[in-house]
Amino acid sequence: MKAKVIVGICLIFLGFLYCHKENVSNYKSNGIIIGPDPRMCACCGGWYIQIDTIIYEFDALPDNSDINLQVESFPIPVKLDWELANAIACPDTRITIQRIKKE
Repeated sequence: MKAKVIVGICLIFLGFLYCHKENVSNYKSNGIIIGPDPRMCACCGGWYIQIDTIIYEFDALPDNSDINLQVESFPIPVKLDWELANAIACPDTRITIQRIKKE
């Protein structure tokens, strides 16, 4: 009986550890940073990123990112958390990247 209790407690403990690690490493999407957007218009400039089959644009990476877009070779496969930017002029194509990591 004591062995079953000890095994049960160990399984619960391992379950908490596993869940914690899973939440830290899970990202919303996989994507590919394609390269810079050299155009100069209202909804232009920044960088192109493909997520699933849709190409979005973004202006900057989060401050804690380890990716330097000025020196990287493109394309760059990444994992990221993102949301559509609150942009009135181009609401469907601009995103804000909250967290990103090279694959």
